[in-house]
Amino acid sequence: MRRKTHKEFVRDKGGAVAATYALALIPLVAFAGFAYDYTRMVGMDTELQNAADQAALAGATQLDQRADSMTRAIAAIQGGLVSNTTFFSNDGSGSTVSITDATQIVFYPTKADAEAGTNSFTDTSNFANARFVGVTVDTRDANYALTPIVGAITGSLNAAAVAGVGSALCRVPPLMICNPYESDTPDTSEPFDFEDAEGRGLLVKPGGGSQWSPGNYGYLDIGTNGAVGIREALGWNSPGEKCISQDGADTEEPGTVDTETGNVASGPQAINTRFDIYSNQGCINGGTCSPAFNSRKDLVRQAGSSLTGNNSCDIHGDGWMEPPNAYHPTSVTPLPPQPNIGSMGHPRDICHAVEETTAGSCHDERLGDGKWDRDAYFWVHYGWLPGEYTTKLGAITMENSTSVAEISRYDVYKWEEENAADRLEDTPVGATGTTLTTRNQPVCGAFQGTGGYPTATDPFDRRRMTVAVINCNFHDVKGNSPDVPVLTFIDVFLVQPSYARGSGGKFSKKDEIYAEIIGESDISRAGAPIGPTIRRDVPYLVR
Repeated sequence: MRRKTHKEFVRDKGGAVAATYALALIPLVAFAGFAYDYTRMVGMDTELQNAADQAALAGATQLDQRADSMTRAIAAIQGGLVSNTTFFSNDGSGSTVSITDATQIVFYPTKADAEAGTNSFTDTSNFANARFVGVTVDTRDANYALTPIVGAITGSLNAAAVAGVGSALCRVPPLMICNPYESDTPDTSEPFDFEDAEGRGLLVKPGGGSQWSPGNYGYLDIGTNGAVGIREALGWNSPGEKCISQDGADTEEPGTVDTETGNVASGPQAINTRFDIYSNQGCINGGTCSPAFNSRKDLVRQAGSSLTGNNSCDIHGDGWMEPPNAYHPTSVTPLPPQPNIGSMGHPRDICHAVEETTAGSCHDERLGDGKWDRDAYFWVHYGWLPGEYTTKLGAITMENSTSVAEISRYDVYKWEEENAADRLEDTPVGATGTTLTTRNQPVCGAFQGTGGYPTATDPFDRRRMTVAVINCNFHDVKGNSPDVPVLTFIDVFLVQPSYARGSGGKFSKKDEIYAEIIGESDISRAGAPIGPTIRRDVPYLVR
């Protein structure tokens, strides 16, 4: 009986696979452990990369090229702006993802360097060149749960990221000029001389076809409604949301733009709304075209003329017109003392105010010499004798003037706004009926659906504009040209409205724009109180 049982046991094959399972158990457990721990590692890698990305983006937001920008960036990266955690690391170092060593944070001067990882630096005194930041987070470990059965105990990971700030100018009036300092056949992209240009008159004429040259003006393609869209952007208080990239072109600041085909003939009419002049094509329906608070100009109107009739606010016999004794100098020397002039407005540089054929005229040079007839201006508007303005202006605030003796038109314009009740009175005061009078503050705007009269404290200045400067010869700009690099942006003061002065327009043409150069645009500003231009900065990952 026992013998039979023993033999049956020996012959029984029911558990034959047990050995196979026993042999396969170790690799099966290894594979399961590998899958489990691999999932942990992938999760931790994602956490660390997200931490590096967020830290780099936080640091990039501080890179404004100011003295403490790198210090602020480091503080932001190390927890000042963001805090990152990991749930997959179990190395006993806590859940916070850190960047403990300052050597794990480096800066780059250009996007090309940031992409290639070259020319990095950590010296915080080099803040002016810190435009991109690279971050490497601390290495973290994951202690494997099941994989140790095949000899793997831990896995180590870290992550790195590089970020910068993408900038754009939004609500920029779509006006561009060809750099007046550019030569006819440049070999390189030539600079704009701000120090030389400030306070000088700028006479720009429309470009077109193949005849674009230094001093011509044109328009930027804002991508909406063609000529109508340009007139909206030039006339409306808030000219849409078209933005211009600032991610490096001729310089490290401005980007590229598309220029508009042809000449938008009604563009100057849209700009004229800023002087309280409204033609049929001046202000496009759907927006507000406010005049400037100080709308002094070399035009007059009858004191009792209607403000609501046809052409009542256009340059027309029933609206604005030149006075009989207009300011039309016949030489480039200042007028004799106490000239008899009806309305002078803020005048051109004398060499731009005379006829083109007059000796000393600078019409072909686009930039004037900054010499406008100050004595005549202050006599006509304030009755001051020659030279008295240097003392009567007192401690005037100067933005683009070198001295009171050489005061700029823009600084006079702002001085007049400070005490408008006295300095912007109509001339003659109290005129009635058909008497011709200046209107130095707007009278037409409120009757054009523009939303009422402006005030001296309005959020932006309608006679200050931001303009793109382009090296038209170097970049061969001809009408519709895509991706044209912007050399710089400048702020200009609109000196006078555009219209044909004198018989046959011999003193100025209706399509000319005349401005005074204030200086380089501060593209870090956020709009008010200078203009509607807004800079928008958004951090982005480079790699």
